[in-house]
Amino acid sequence: MLPIRYVSLEEELKRNPELKMSDLQMLKDWMEKQPHLPRIEIEYLVMFLHSNYYRMEPTKKTIDNFFTIRTFLPEVFSNRDPVAWMELRKTFSVIAAVPLKEKTNEGYIITFAKFLDLNPNKFNYFECVKYLLMTCEVQNLEHGTSAGQIVVFDATGLTFAHVASMNLIGIKKILFYIQEAAPIRLKGLHVLNTMPMVDTLLNLMKPFMKKELLNLLHFHSNMETAKKYLPIEAFPNEYGGKAGSSKEIAANHIKLLEEFRDWFQYDEVSSRVNESLRVGKCDSAENLFGVEGSFKKLELD
Repeated sequence: MLPIRYVSLEEELKRNPELKMSDLQMLKDWMEKQPHLPRIEIEYLVMFLHSNYYRMEPTKKTIDNFFTIRTFLPEVFSNRDPVAWMELRKTFSVIAAVPLKEKTNEGYIITFAKFLDLNPNKFNYFECVKYLLMTCEVQNLEHGTSAGQIVVFDATGLTFAHVASMNLIGIKKILFYIQEAAPIRLKGLHVLNTMPMVDTLLNLMKPFMKKELLNLLHFHSNMETAKKYLPIEAFPNEYGGKAGSSKEIAANHIKLLEEFRDWFQYDEVSSRVNESLRVGKCDSAENLFGVEGSFKKLELD
C-alpha cells in the first residue's frame, strides 16, 4: 500500500541520476527470494538504495534490519494509530516533534523536537520516540529522497526525572535502529539550549553509538552558534524564526499524521518479518538486542 502522499518513482529517477531501474529490480528480485520479508512496492526501495548511496549489499542489510527491528520493537512500532491510541494522543501534548518547511543550505530536511509540557510524570520515552519516528517517516514519504536529514532537539526542560524514566535497553534498541536500519542519510543531530543534564543523557547513550553518529552531534547554548548550521527563519517564532508558534506547528502536523492513519495501520500488519520463514540464521529479538540486562550481543563498534 502506497501512502496518500508520496514522491513517485518517475520523479525519483529524474532527481537521482545514480538511481537505476536495474538496481531496483535486482533488489525486488532479492526480496522475493527472502520468504521472511514482506512484499513491498518498488517505490519503497528507492529510499533504501539512496540512504546507502546506491551500494547493493549494504542496502540489503538495511532492508532486513529495517523490517526485523520494526517487528521486534513493538514499544515503538506498534499502536501507531494517531487518532485512537490514547497514549500517543497524550504524547502529542507533551512534546512537539515536527518537520520544518525550509531546508538547510545543503538541502537537508529538518525535524524539530521540544517539550511542550515539562512535567516528567507525563513523559513516556517510547511514545515520544514513536511520535518522532512517525514524523520522520511521513516527512521522508512526502519529500522523497533528499541530500540528508537533520534532527534538532531543544533540551529546555530536560530533568533528571526525564532521563531516569528512560529505559536503557530501549535507548540501545532505538540507537541500533537509527544506525543500522533507518533509510535516511542522517547529517546532523543538534541540541539547543544544552545543559548539564544533556551530558548525563549522552553518557547513557555513548556505549551504543558509533563514532560516525557521535561526530554528527552539535551542542548549542544559544541560537547564535546554531546559525552556522541551521536556517533560523525556518524555526518557530520563539526561536527567532518565522514558522509560527511551536504549538501551532504541532497542531497542524498532528492533522497530517491523522491523514496517514490508514497507512500507519496497514504498515503495522504488513511490514513485518516472519521469522519462521527465514532462511539461515534466525535473528530473533534476543540475537538483535541481547538478553535484558546484557549488552554483549549488540556490537556497535
